[in-house]
Amino acid sequence: MEETNSHHSIFQKSGFCPQTKIFHSLRPPVPLPPENLPLSTASYVFSLLRTSSSSLDNTTVLIDASTGRRISYSQFIHHVEALAASLQSTIGLSRGDVAFILSPSSLQIPILYFSLLSLGVVISPANPASTTSEISRQIDLSKPAIAFATSATAQKLSAFSHRIILIDSPDFHSMMTTVGRRKIKQVVVNQSDSAAILYSSGTTGRVKGVLLTHRNFIALLAGLYAIRAEVVEENPAPSISLITVPLFHVFGLFMCVRAVALTETIVLMERFDFEGMLRAVETYRITYMPVSPPLMLAFAKSDVVKKYDLSSLQLLGCGGAPLGKEVADKFLARFPNVEITQGYGLTESTGGAARLFGPEEYKRYGSVGRLTENMEAKIIDPVTGEALPPGQQGELWLRGPTIMRGYVGDNEATASTLHPEGWLKTGDLCYFDSDGYLFIVDRLKELIKYKAYQVPPAELEHLLQSHPEIADAAVIPYPNEEAGQIPMAFIVRKAGSNLNEAEVMDFVAKQVAPYKKIRRVAFINTIPRSSAGKISRRELIDRSVSYASAKL
Repeated sequence: MEETNSHHSIFQKSGFCPQTKIFHSLRPPVPLPPENLPLSTASYVFSLLRTSSSSLDNTTVLIDASTGRRISYSQFIHHVEALAASLQSTIGLSRGDVAFILSPSSLQIPILYFSLLSLGVVISPANPASTTSEISRQIDLSKPAIAFATSATAQKLSAFSHRIILIDSPDFHSMMTTVGRRKIKQVVVNQSDSAAILYSSGTTGRVKGVLLTHRNFIALLAGLYAIRAEVVEENPAPSISLITVPLFHVFGLFMCVRAVALTETIVLMERFDFEGMLRAVETYRITYMPVSPPLMLAFAKSDVVKKYDLSSLQLLGCGGAPLGKEVADKFLARFPNVEITQGYGLTESTGGAARLFGPEEYKRYGSVGRLTENMEAKIIDPVTGEALPPGQQGELWLRGPTIMRGYVGDNEATASTLHPEGWLKTGDLCYFDSDGYLFIVDRLKELIKYKAYQVPPAELEHLLQSHPEIADAAVIPYPNEEAGQIPMAFIVRKAGSNLNEAEVMDFVAKQVAPYKKIRRVAFINTIPRSSAGKISRRELIDRSVSYASAKL
């Protein structure tokens, strides 16, 4: 037991304090810049970059997987500064403006992110697969002054009344490559300023805009940089990461800024496809990749894998959902020299909260790791509200410098998610073991995890209930080996209706992004509900198993 002061003691193994019922990070605390020091995420990253590498000309930062085009660190910095000068002087963007970004991953996106962040402009990237109505809701929340799109995605912004810049146009390329006579006017960006608005679906089915500050990103990067400094070798082999996660997603954004801060090379895929990913690993000698459990399963089971030389792979970072021991074992049987690390984070925690670090921790399959630097947690009994000790399950609450400021334009959602003392209520059912390792049991939230996407059942239920032949509807997660979970709908037809499965699926597919499609349908007489009118999803989930054996 380790004394922290005269009143409180913290268990050294678990990080748990029995007096406060708070779990403390077992990682060494990482000093952060003084909060009142003006500092943008971009400035902070570039300060780390310049101290960690002597040769920015010869180190590649970005590679386009499909074309092989490369950008060195010195070119990257030049592009960022040129674009920032153009956006400031020609377009008139200034600190506090919001920029809506609708584009697949490309080499221009990290350059755009860093340029905007350096000016104190808030980046707000969205999924280009979103429907026009989903995008208009996001625009209502973030109130952007400008939008960046591609010639393929711009049509979805037809109702947007401000300027739209196409990032695949010659104009944008010249903004990125020519520095005009106008020098960039220095902008004072405070760490407390908004840096990004990222979109996260809530259990209500309405998309929410998660507001993250420069301080959030700086705190996240400081921790990652400190860890890297612990394990610096004399002449480290180059780290080359393949980012298969979209850059509009918190994980993709976080991977992008992390790689630049650590002077790593990142390979970007505009569109993910499994064989294209394998080809990129072989071609670019990828050493690290973030993956999801379904992707791990494909690695373990697919015959296509045998066609490619994947010997460069050293480490896979698995996130998005808990990784089962069976899948990990299957993977390691095929790739005994590749280590697997797991982590846990939310958009609301800037993508960080817990992670495994180092060969000993990597063996803790099933756990998402220990709390990240400077992070605290509580496990709260969902019924009594009491904080619980190690080994007991409850809702995970998190507190630390990477926790969001709140949801833009939604004070009610902010108040219900952020406790007045700064705790983020994650909605996830978890426990810590006696060694301080975090385990995710299930989601208290009702979100369906389809691949790396969150699908809110309520949104699909509202849509289904608008169908003239549907009397009632409920949507549940249905287990699927490839995707993790798929949305399954239970439908009550109106009297006299002969509505079939294909018609239900087609009705929804026309109105939502592809990852939200209903992929399985069952027809029943009534939707089970509690006395308060809430859908009894657990009953439907149990029933879905018997439907599967009865062949729908």
